[in-house]
Formats: sequence, C-alpha cells, structure tokens
Amino acid sequence: MTEERNISRSRSADVRYATPADVDGMMKLGVLAAEENGVGDTNIRKLLEIVWRGVTRQKAIAGVIEGPDGMIEAATLLLVEEQGHSRDPVLVEQTVYVHPDFRSARGGRAAKLVEFNKGIADKMGIPLLIGILSNDRTAAKIRLYERMLGKPSGAYWLYGGRTGQSAEAAE
Repeated sequence: MTEERNISRSRSADVRYATPADVDGMMKLGVLAAEENGVGDTNIRKLLEIVWRGVTRQKAIAGVIEGPDGMIEAATLLLVEEQGHSRDPVLVEQTVYVHPDFRSARGGRAAKLVEFNKGIADKMGIPLLIGILSNDRTAAKIRLYERMLGKPSGAYWLYGGRTGQSAEAAE
C-alpha cells in the first residue's frame, strides 16, 4: 500500500487508486463519458463490469480525483491486455474523463490523470497504449497528449459513425 501512495503522490498528488467504494461515482462519470464519446448505445451492465475490474484490480486499474465534497470529479481506467499478435502485456487506457463542471477548474485534472497512468506503466514496466476517440475538442485533447507523451504512434478513424451518438443508456 505504501508503494501505491508514493506513486500517486509523486506523479499526481490529487489522484488516488479507486476502490470498490468509488463504484457509484465512477459509474456516474462512466455514463457521462459514454454519452459524450461512446460509439453505440451504453450497456450499463458492461460498464459496471469494466469499472468493477478497475476498482478491484482484476487486470485493470482505476484512478480517481475526488473533490472535497466526496464527488468524483475525474477518473481514469486502464486495462492490462495483450495485443492480437503478442502475449506481451500492454496497459490500455480506456478513458481519462473529467466531469464537465471541472474541466476549466484549476488543477489540470486531465493532465494529472495522464501522469498517474504514466506512473502505473512505469511501475509495471509495460507500454501504455492511448488513443483519442472523440468528435468533440479532439485537437485540444491531441495537444495535451502530445505535450505529455510526445508524438503519436498512429491515429484512429471511425467510419460509419460518430462518437457521442448513443440513443440512450441501456437497461
């Protein structure tokens, strides 16, 4: 536990590892993130399964920024996965999401979450794979990631769809 606290403090003082007690707050953010950037309808059960993996560390890690009132203002979710061609693990960033009410607030929450993710990758000694799948403020997101991570190693295209076009959250 001490080692985890040291990574959080040295990489981004306001980010902490998420725990099962954070599930409700992470689910609220997850639904917002899916509405804004998701492709297709949101399946709440599937969202809960991936959040649960993160908060219980089942080949996944979640980090949160909690406000003074206990509200989760921002979160990140990472999965440890293998690419299709290799058995070598990579850390795949599923999301870095800041609640809309806190995007212009002081503190650089998105940058803190990215630093947290970099710290996890460094600690695990595996590559961090990040992509931006968004039709909203994409250029600003790219600039943030380039500042923090350097030049990209590719790009995404979404043919036949747009992000944030979910009809409604599924049951």
